[in-house]
Amino acid sequence: MNRNCLLIVILLFVYFPKGFSVKNPDVRSERLTKKQLRDKVKGAWAGQVLGCTYGGPTEFRYVGTMIQDYIPIPWGKDEVKKWFDTAPGLYDDVYVDLTFVEVFDKYGLNATVDDFANAFKNSNYPLCHANQQARYNLIYGATGHEAGFWKNNPHADCLDFQIEADFAGIMSPGMPNVASAICDTVGHLMSYGNGWYGGVYVAGMYSLAFIYDNIEKVVEDALILIPQKSTFYQCIRDVINWYKKYPGDWKQTWFEVERKWSEDYACPDGVYVPFNIETPVNAAYIVIGLLYGQGDFERTLDISTRCGQDSDCNPASAGGILGTLLGYSHIPEKYRKELIPVEDTPFSHTPYSLNKAYEVSYKLALGEILLHGGEEQSETVTIRAVSPQPVQFEESFGGLKLLRKDSFYKSIKELPEMEFKGVGMVLKGMLQGDINQEYVGEVAVFMNDQLLEKVYLPIKWNNRKHEIFFKYDLPNADYKVRFEWLNPIEGSDIQVTDAIFYDVE
Repeated sequence: MNRNCLLIVILLFVYFPKGFSVKNPDVRSERLTKKQLRDKVKGAWAGQVLGCTYGGPTEFRYVGTMIQDYIPIPWGKDEVKKWFDTAPGLYDDVYVDLTFVEVFDKYGLNATVDDFANAFKNSNYPLCHANQQARYNLIYGATGHEAGFWKNNPHADCLDFQIEADFAGIMSPGMPNVASAICDTVGHLMSYGNGWYGGVYVAGMYSLAFIYDNIEKVVEDALILIPQKSTFYQCIRDVINWYKKYPGDWKQTWFEVERKWSEDYACPDGVYVPFNIETPVNAAYIVIGLLYGQGDFERTLDISTRCGQDSDCNPASAGGILGTLLGYSHIPEKYRKELIPVEDTPFSHTPYSLNKAYEVSYKLALGEILLHGGEEQSETVTIRAVSPQPVQFEESFGGLKLLRKDSFYKSIKELPEMEFKGVGMVLKGMLQGDINQEYVGEVAVFMNDQLLEKVYLPIKWNNRKHEIFFKYDLPNADYKVRFEWLNPIEGSDIQVTDAIFYDVE
């Protein structure tokens, strides 16, 4: 220790003989009664289910266009029960969400990536986009966070984790950084970059809604979790700024989002078509609903729905976040009463009902509060609330640009050799046929007459590969590509729809 350091230490002991502390302005205590905590947990799940139900009739029916005011969105008696009875798959965002709740319930708050990966891999519900490709990756040997990485998953920026991250915020009341840590463990199973940020942001809004009473502050402060150089951050920041510029006109803000942020070059299903399941645009619709809804539950659901695209999941997220802020008891009775007939009915593909979700999530929330420095009293809980901190920066498909999209709509047996100069391609299509469900097609991919990869295509729907082939990190060069089906069987075919090619910026 040099002389100056020694002098400093001596002075500290002289002036602070009992030690000293520096007040951390980012840490504060927040107190809720247990009744309030339980009411907010119930409001979170109830709001999510109600929002999903409200937007159910419109899901992906309005792509690239808003749902105009003259178009009615029906809400009648037994509306929720009708969907439970006739189309329970509507609540896919809820029952995937509950898969992760069940893992925490079974293994405790220290559940591992492997615990979540195994539960997700072995689930028996149908999936699409990032979720399905992740499950395929896990089945074929990927480790947990490899499954969602963008080079392994063309849908890494899709909204899959955004619509199923509710649980992370619900079990982290007033602790947004705890919510983002849970998202790191679970969300990278199926997402990366913007796809992951959507889940972090939604979970952060849920978390802050437990301790804030202003929805604008929830929207604003949760965005601190997201790195500013990400395009997800920039999109949501634009929405907030447009809300301030056009405070009475959500349609103008919707239009600005479409004009600046609606291009989709990553998700193979959204390239060159109005369909957009990417995370930033759909997160923007959640935020438009929350900001312009101004705390009114019905208006919030209606605006988020009328923004279009994934117009059941977006109002589900908005409804869940606002339901948390308001609490179950302050959700309008018009909507709340429709939940009563189904409160003890398990969601499809899970043993969890609404009532069970309420109780388990309340238990998990109490556990997280205590684990992270909070306290439990007889009638209250004290939360150690730490202000949001940005998560790590990551980017999917960075530096890539679209070259072209070729459409074929023919059997892979008839597919011509393709040529391109660039760094990557995606081949869209699928194995079809009324054949043995254990069959797995094998396709060899040749580039410049060299075997690049053997692709496995299970016929079983839940095990399927979402695209036939994809590769994003080839050396920048000229390529000739052909595909050879190695084990065709009678009654089956591999139908190819499109090939998408990429270069670098």
